[in-house]
Amino acid sequence: MAGVSVGVAVAEPAPVVAASTQTHGQAQDQTSATSTAKPDGQPRPSSTSAKLAQGHGPTAAPAKPTSPAVSRDRRHAARAAHTKPYIFYDSLIPAAVPADKEIATYADGARPVPPAAVAGRTGPVLWIDVTGGDPQAPILDVEPGNASPSVVASWVWRRLTAEPGSHAIIYTMIDEWPAAKAAVATLPVAMQAQVRWWIADPTGYAHVVPGSDATQWYWGRSYDISTANPDF
Repeated sequence: MAGVSVGVAVAEPAPVVAASTQTHGQAQDQTSATSTAKPDGQPRPSSTSAKLAQGHGPTAAPAKPTSPAVSRDRRHAARAAHTKPYIFYDSLIPAAVPADKEIATYADGARPVPPAAVAGRTGPVLWIDVTGGDPQAPILDVEPGNASPSVVASWVWRRLTAEPGSHAIIYTMIDEWPAAKAAVATLPVAMQAQVRWWIADPTGYAHVVPGSDATQWYWGRSYDISTANPDF
């Protein structure tokens, strides 16, 4: 997810991007138009290997979560309702994103973000579970070196059993999405309906991949940018 090197060769935009109002059909057209090149005309990263090369991939040995579960749940519950697609950010450096913007950041893994780093933010904070061991966090990061598709079903079950009525958000790359979906398909239908998909497809252009609930379309030095549908 958020790394320390640029994933697409575009200048890092100021984190005040207006929310996209594309429909899924418009997003599909745009995705097709940009499926072979980044904005500078170079081949775009669209696979696990590309992401690993950009510094967005595996973490080192996991660390224990440092942010209290109760704080994560309260901040997640406080998210404002949206009526149209909107922009949010993910980063290992919350201070790089204005305090009123929604941000996703790391509860565990090699570089967990301490609660103090998000203290005073007025925008919602979503915590990301990198290891698969913290279903109190609303997001599971599924990619090589982090949680694997094999833990997706148990993680979703534990989260939704502990937090009935909540969402279980699965972040993964577009080429690993089928394996994660296959895992979720083993769960009861009611639980499947509570899963939200956050898919990495870093074309450099704002869009939502059809069938996903949010798409991470920009990889930057200090933060990444995603567009989410209203019910994400």
